[in-house]
Amino acid sequence: MGYLALLRLPFITRLLTGSLVGRLPGGMSILMIPLALRRSGLDYGFVGLAAGTLAVSTAIGGPVLGRLVDRVGQVRVLVPAAAASGIGFAILALAPGDRPTVLIGVVLAGAAAPPLEPCIRILWPSLVPAEGLASAYSLDSAAQELIFVSGPLVVAGCVAWASPVAALWLGAALGAVGVLVVATTRPVRGWRPEPREAHWLGPLRSPGLVVLLTSLIGLGIAIGTLNVVLVDYAEHHRFPGGAGTLMAINAFGSLIGALVYGARKWRGSPTGHLLVLRIGLGAAYALLLLVPAPPLMVAIMVVSGVCFAPSLTVLFMLTGELAPAGTATEAFAWLITLFNVGAATGSAISGFVIAHAGLAAAAVTAVAGIGAAVLVQLAGRRYLRQPEPEGPALETPVYA
Repeated sequence: MGYLALLRLPFITRLLTGSLVGRLPGGMSILMIPLALRRSGLDYGFVGLAAGTLAVSTAIGGPVLGRLVDRVGQVRVLVPAAAASGIGFAILALAPGDRPTVLIGVVLAGAAAPPLEPCIRILWPSLVPAEGLASAYSLDSAAQELIFVSGPLVVAGCVAWASPVAALWLGAALGAVGVLVVATTRPVRGWRPEPREAHWLGPLRSPGLVVLLTSLIGLGIAIGTLNVVLVDYAEHHRFPGGAGTLMAINAFGSLIGALVYGARKWRGSPTGHLLVLRIGLGAAYALLLLVPAPPLMVAIMVVSGVCFAPSLTVLFMLTGELAPAGTATEAFAWLITLFNVGAATGSAISGFVIAHAGLAAAAVTAVAGIGAAVLVQLAGRRYLRQPEPEGPALETPVYA
């Protein structure tokens, strides 16, 4: 299914737009919170503590909110979560120089971050014909790259026109607006949890899903490593715009990769696609061991981006299929959490390695992360086999 035809389907454009707006505070927070704290005179040690607290809070809150959605519905979780997270950002804006207050604010902003990503992803099968599902997930992946790029740009604009505190207020407002746009659509209001088997592990009782999510940690390690490696690379090579430009090029490659992957039907199985994309990503990262000249570095960023976003698309599809009935929202939340855990681990390891052994040695961490993801996938491949559908594929969306 073409992207224009997909966007013409009922509710698709509105859901994508609302999700983009509502998720922007997450892309903004990685920059606006450190800037606001530094502008208030807090030292880098505490800034790092606050950033780490935000990451941990988000990682814990995501699966908890996802499980709540699977039990009580989307609107009943999204709206209160947006209000609580917005209050967290407001607390930060009101007292960015008070340490205890800042910690309360980041915990609230992170733990209550509305689970828009998993909520939107579990809707695609009911809104899009079966042949357009890959395109829908590809648009989702592309939207994620837009958030990575536009979030810091919005913060930069706020700082230029006003202050980092203004960015905090804007983040709170955007989160509320995005959630309201999504929560007032008919599919979200009408969504009801599926019957589920009571189990304390939730979606993690699925061996296939555990294999998939475990492999995702390795992918996160590679991405976290890349972010640190690019900063060090830009400090030692003349490159217009420095690390920010390289990250933007990588995100552009991801955007292209996601759109190309979703634009046609590919031969083979999704798990096979995932394996090939991961091998391609590992090969691109292996070239970082050479500490390449800027022209080759640009090519590496494009190629690695082209391989990264389609792999996310496949991960989204497999997660929805492998999650036990009634646990899909929590499963998608675990996907986000474990990827972020891997990214934080990769950033920490690569920072230490760069300080003691240099950029080339740190690049080994990225390659090792991808290698681990490939090995986990191969070791658990029998659990990743998708069951054959019992009936004919869905030909038309439910909300036509």
